[in-house]
Amino acid sequence: MSLSRPLRIGTRGSPMALAQTGMVRDKIVAANPGLETEIVVVSTVADRILDRPLSEIGGKGLFTKELEQALFADEVDVAVHSMKDVETWLPDGLVIACILERDDPRDAFLAANGADGFADLKAGLRIGTSSLRRAAQVLMRRPDLKIVPLRGNANTRMRKLEAGECDATLLALAGLQRLGMEDVARSVLSVDEMLPAVAQGALGIETRAGDDAVRTLLAPIACATTTTALDAERGLLAELDGSCRTPIAALARIDGDRLTLDGLLFLPDGSQHWAVTREGSASDAAAIGQDAGAELKRAAGDTYFKHLQ
Repeated sequence: MSLSRPLRIGTRGSPMALAQTGMVRDKIVAANPGLETEIVVVSTVADRILDRPLSEIGGKGLFTKELEQALFADEVDVAVHSMKDVETWLPDGLVIACILERDDPRDAFLAANGADGFADLKAGLRIGTSSLRRAAQVLMRRPDLKIVPLRGNANTRMRKLEAGECDATLLALAGLQRLGMEDVARSVLSVDEMLPAVAQGALGIETRAGDDAVRTLLAPIACATTTTALDAERGLLAELDGSCRTPIAALARIDGDRLTLDGLLFLPDGSQHWAVTREGSASDAAAIGQDAGAELKRAAGDTYFKHLQ
């Protein structure tokens, strides 16, 4: 099964999005020699509104909404997403048809003053981030630091750091690697120090559910191991009804046919957190995630959920 025209690949227009979309395109073409492609840049609300946190303007779906509209309008055949930006539930008629092999899911620490980690920062210094997950974990360990909002793509946030808008910041290591800029990191934080966002480091390709020709083209580059890990992480997120207003972190690791899932739920100020670890058969990934999310929900109870109201 093949296309009679170029495969239209939808993407956001940020340097990061274009870099990772180029990587995805190259993998698709390598798996389908002779296939012609066209990259279609779609502007999203999240790219246009940079002066407010995502939690105030509608959540992470703002990274994907216009791309999904382009799929429905048949303006693109596929949309490339960072899976951490994909909402828990997709619109009817669209599917994540392919998840690629995951890159390093950890966070990188950047500082303008030579610090190599949180321990090197003096009390009162400013951590720039608009991620509730990162902010909560920073404050959980260093309540004497100050969180200041920092939006924009990776290049923009690094410029703001250099301009003195904050003293340190955190970026996804995978994103820096895709830009060829991982050397700007002062250190890479262990997952014990900073548990990643759900699906961090993974790229997914969304398409129309009934587009069998496109799904056939994507099948050779899908990673079953990463897909299974994300089934567990996104299962946890779904059970907690996770959004950009909920500081949640999770990471699933697979060894043979066994899966281990670590999850964390926080109050936004880091003053309280709840942890869970689940192990089981990788074939039960989604159920493991749902069970872990249910445990976090029970443990947190009203203490956590009343702050969302």
